[in-house]
Amino acid sequence: MTTQNVSTQTTSSQTVTYAAVQVTGIATSECEAIWTGGLDANGQAPQRAAATGGKNPCRHCLGLIPEGEPLLVLAYRPFAELQPYAETGPIFLHATPCKRYEGDSLPAWFHHLDPAVVRGYDERDWIRYDTGQIVRGKDIAQTCEAILADTTVAYVHVRSKFNCFQCRVDRRS
Repeated sequence: MTTQNVSTQTTSSQTVTYAAVQVTGIATSECEAIWTGGLDANGQAPQRAAATGGKNPCRHCLGLIPEGEPLLVLAYRPFAELQPYAETGPIFLHATPCKRYEGDSLPAWFHHLDPAVVRGYDERDWIRYDTGQIVRGKDIAQTCEAILADTTVAYVHVRSKFNCFQCRVDRRS
């Protein structure tokens, strides 16, 4: 595939070049609503817990919440409006405000998100079934690029093997 805008990512064993993308965590306004006492997508108060196992990713900053740190567990729906494909699922947030992740590559820990669900959505926020893939963590970025090469795909979601929303990936404008 020929791309005009490219980004290079180096891992311990190889360098991967892919089309320019924008990776984002959940919008700060949505997180602020939760941090200030708002309810989750199911109309419930977030549950407070301590991070365990070292694999609790905050969906706002896309960082792993360190063992023992307080976190919030809540239901999240990454769609503005209700519609047939507006999935809701559990996510983690830092218990206190953090900075939203906005970058041109996935955080390094995504290489360990194994397997991951990667799929595209159209402009109506409907799943594009022809794009859905289960991939190894090291292949997420390249899979996002391939899906976004189809101009009828509006954006991509990366989800865990449990179908928990991780982040959104868009073409860089």
